Amino acid sequence: MLDGLGDIATKEQGEQTPLEAARTPNLDALVAAGVAQGRMTPVAPGITPGSGPGHLALFGYDPLEFQVGRGVIEALGLGLELKAGDIAARANFCTLDGNGIVTDRRAGRIETEVCEELCHLLSRKVKKVGDTEVIIKAGKGHRFVVIFRGKGLEGPLTDADPHREGTRVPKVEPINKKSVKAKKAAKLVAEFYKAALPVIARKKPANGFLLRGIAHQPVIPLFEERYKLKPACIAVYPMYKGLAQLVGMTKLEGPQTIAEQFERYLAEYDQHDFFFIHYKYTDMHGEDGNFDAKKKAIEDFDAALPILLRKKPDVLAITGDHSTPCAVKGHSWHPQPVLLHSSLCGSDKLERFTETGANLGSLGIFEAKYLIRLMQANAKMFDKFGA
Repeated sequence: MLDGLGDIATKEQGEQTPLEAARTPNLDALVAAGVAQGRMTPVAPGITPGSGPGHLALFGYDPLEFQVGRGVIEALGLGLELKAGDIAARANFCTLDGNGIVTDRRAGRIETEVCEELCHLLSRKVKKVGDTEVIIKAGKGHRFVVIFRGKGLEGPLTDADPHREGTRVPKVEPINKKSVKAKKAAKLVAEFYKAALPVIARKKPANGFLLRGIAHQPVIPLFEERYKLKPACIAVYPMYKGLAQLVGMTKLEGPQTIAEQFERYLAEYDQHDFFFIHYKYTDMHGEDGNFDAKKKAIEDFDAALPILLRKKPDVLAITGDHSTPCAVKGHSWHPQPVLLHSSLCGSDKLERFTETGANLGSLGIFEAKYLIRLMQANAKMFDKFGA
């Protein structure tokens, strides 16, 4: 799963996407061996998905039915245990000017070590807000998690994140205006901001923070129960580990590079029968609008692919959770390309795996929640429907 893989061709980019511009000899060889291609809509036409809905759809869960706050996902991915009544928020350190305007939502992508120092400082200075315990834990880069543990709290809340530079951090509000517990949680977040912002006000470049995905943990049926498959996750970033854990996947910790992730897959091949392997950098460079870096990330993935293919899976899908076009510098509504390989997938007789080729593929455009069904069908897991 190449996060944010999909892109769009523009004049500025030479009428090519990074996937089309990248040199991908190993993907090309896989396509030549016979694959089916298509495009997937993560949620619904015209809807730009967050990472949570995008991934849950790939796991076969309707993202409109199963809605999970990003804070919950990030907290689980960092190994934090959520208790009943906990509210979790995904947080970014950011840069604020003298008027409280957000000038950089990611504080220049500070190093993880700096994030850890800031989180340690906040944890020492803001241990409680009223009668509610505050738990803060650093993630990777500029990211961290805040958990509010107290009585009578409930999410979800709107984001304390403008999602763009040049404006103030918005005040959070309860999504359900009638919920007394959500109203209390919203007031609590406002009080936390008052207590925490002065602690880091003189720090540079991270003198502020944004909170989003503020919610409690929902009940979701487990992947193994739904699909009769023993799943494992090989991811580097906490959020994606959290998404996998949310549906009951085993987290295989340790690997940092895509080559190491594929090596771990080989080592665990006989222990599981479904693997979710997450690759972050296509999304990261897409968000930065860096065409060349996104192209290079795809080429790095391709260079490592032969490791995975030493033990060919019965069914292999290569795709993204959504599109992150360099021209948009963020997630978008454009369907992401998908490649499906098995002994029964047939061949679309295309030369490469690209957005243009995927538009011509036999899979057509379909909702991402059906990918797992197609994979199971190609694994011959289903009986005939009807007489």
